[in-house]
Amino acid sequence: MNEFEHNVQSKRNDAIDAGVGFVVSFVFFAAIFTIATVIDLVA
Repeated sequence: MNEFEHNVQSKRNDAIDAGVGFVVSFVFFAAIFTIATVIDLVA
């Protein structure tokens, strides 16, 4: 067994971290799209 497998810093599931990263990036780009659409409609 690998020596690094004995001393794991984080025991959280990687799928949760990946999901959070996906949601945060999706919300960020959706906000940019919404702001750009509002500016386009106003102008």
